[in-house]
Amino acid sequence: MLDFPDHAGQEDDMPDSVYKVIELVGTSSDSWEKAAANAVEQAAKSLRDLRIAEVVKLDMQLDDKGKVEAYRAKLNVSFKFEGS
Repeated sequence: MLDFPDHAGQEDDMPDSVYKVIELVGTSSDSWEKAAANAVEQAAKSLRDLRIAEVVKLDMQLDDKGKVEAYRAKLNVSFKFEGS
């Protein structure tokens, strides 16, 4: 769930704008932080005007012996919507 009060000051900078929110899952063999960064960096290659990335869930992928194979971060990412 988005927490709009934390970003209330930005509303004055973006009047009459519409933003789309999508869900991304990033992975990393090193850390949750790198998993989240990987998701945002990949999204930035095809989406313009990224605004907010909110981590909503962290988990790990384990092998059959319980060893961590990958860290996963689920994010909600918003970007400016430019409709037709």
